[in-house]
Amino acid sequence: MAMQIGLIQLVQEQKHPAPPGHPENPQRMKFALEQLLASDIASGLIEIKPRAIDPESIVSKVHSPDYIDYIRTAAEDGDTYLDGDTYLSRSSFAAALETAAAAMDAVGLILSDKFKRIFLAARPPGHHAEYYRGMGFCLINNTAVAAETALTNHNLKRVAIIDWDVHHGNGTQHYFYERNDVYFVSLHRFPFYPGSGASVERGEGLGEGFTLNFPFPQGTGNDRYIQAFKDYIVPEIEKYRPELIIITAGFDAHRDDPLGGMQVTEEGFGEMTRQIVDLANKCCNGRILSIFEGGYSPSGNAVSVYHHLKELQKD
Repeated sequence: MAMQIGLIQLVQEQKHPAPPGHPENPQRMKFALEQLLASDIASGLIEIKPRAIDPESIVSKVHSPDYIDYIRTAAEDGDTYLDGDTYLSRSSFAAALETAAAAMDAVGLILSDKFKRIFLAARPPGHHAEYYRGMGFCLINNTAVAAETALTNHNLKRVAIIDWDVHHGNGTQHYFYERNDVYFVSLHRFPFYPGSGASVERGEGLGEGFTLNFPFPQGTGNDRYIQAFKDYIVPEIEKYRPELIIITAGFDAHRDDPLGGMQVTEEGFGEMTRQIVDLANKCCNGRILSIFEGGYSPSGNAVSVYHHLKELQKD
């Protein structure tokens, strides 16, 4: 049976325009959303206009105040790069804050039972952004902001994050590595950018055993991803009993992606989503926030997002 789920669109075409030829550009998301809203599941999506809330109370926990001041000032100075990949336009910092605020608002809407599930389709992406630095196209770590919002503002005790972007979610792992109130899972190509995410990285201190990495070789397809869910991820997260599941939903492991080098299909993303939905129904009243991350084939993103949301709409 299908349910209505929330959709937040923040393509940020004007505030965060991409340099010519850059893979992280508005079109990669815009095309997917256009296709989605013309599809047979569009009637099950309720568009949400996020509230204009101030995200800095949480952003200043997830990132160093010095780093936030740095990117704020760098953006004001005009078009520049944080590193070889990560660009800033004059309004990019404002766009990043807006996306972080939308992640916070989405958490509040889910935890107040206004929506059971929300898909946040927003730029700039975030999961590579560490406490002291942005990198890999990422400015503010939206996944970490969402999880910290749930814990700090809504008094949750346990949040699970499942990151299937083709690149390891180093920033998210870094932030929660010594904590047990977040269980972080990442499935990714390895060795690959950013170089982290070996299976021996399992957390430290209180966080030991609450990080679970699946480093896959180039060319890995559906079978190994789905087997990892069946054999490890679902049992581990079910045992952890999270009160909210957050998906870092990058679709750059899709077989058509120009950067990923993997062989996951749109049906593979659908099956992973189905397993998370079943898991959420057992653990946390079905509550899921999905945050769009990587994915650099507009057509690959479109079919993957469709299958992802089709499963999120199921009870």
